Amino acid sequence: MASEQNHGNGFLIGLIAGGALGAIIGLLYAPKSGKELRSDIRVKSNEYLDDADKYIEEAKIKAKDLINDGKRKSDDLIADAKTKSQEILKEAEKLFDDAKTKASKTVSDTKGNLEKEGTKLKSAVKAGVEAYKETKKS
Repeated sequence: MASEQNHGNGFLIGLIAGGALGAIIGLLYAPKSGKELRSDIRVKSNEYLDDADKYIEEAKIKAKDLINDGKRKSDDLIADAKTKSQEILKEAEKLFDDAKTKASKTVSDTKGNLEKEGTKLKSAVKAGVEAYKETKKS
């Protein structure tokens, strides 16, 4: 799209330059006195300067519009990125909380199992010691 605009701008500049050159050549070959010719050249050059000023003013307006549009789009992109990063952060916090809950449950379950097994082991050792004492007495 930018390439098409550049071609359009180049064409417009070429058209203005060609028109100016054609007007100057036409005036030079016209059968008029020097005073009339200089006056015509002055008038035409003023017209072309006015046209060039209009073109420059339009270009400035278009440039401002493009800059404003670019700023607006970049602001939208930044806002979208902030929103998405906040969503990702919330999701990560949720995953972390879920993992923490599961880890706590696993630790709690493991602790309970270890306590049960420890109690069983103590009972077995106590029973073994009592059986040994009984065997020694007899």
